[in-house]
Amino acid sequence: MTEKIIKAGDNIFADLKIQEPEEVLAKAELARKIQKTITLRKLTQLQAAHILGLRQPDVSDLFRGRLHKFSIDRLIHLLNLLDWDVNIVIKRKQPKAQIGVTHVVAV
Repeated sequence: MTEKIIKAGDNIFADLKIQEPEEVLAKAELARKIQKTITLRKLTQLQAAHILGLRQPDVSDLFRGRLHKFSIDRLIHLLNLLDWDVNIVIKRKQPKAQIGVTHVVAV
């Protein structure tokens, strides 16, 4: 039996045909940086909730990728509370692209 392998694109959410895949990917990347920061600082979810002004279940949702109640703006604010600067860069789309895309790059 031969299996067909399909190469994934740059955005798995687009590959899965999820609505607004670029927003979902951006939120996932922002949440990943929040989770990584909390983990590296060895904070409990309760300690992180206190710093972020959230309830512990909301921090748990961030860790589990349940991002429906978090806007991009709110996630950026949470990063600011964790001492991260967030820069937004706007530039022309690639000439061959039909529409512009959104990228989140966390360093």
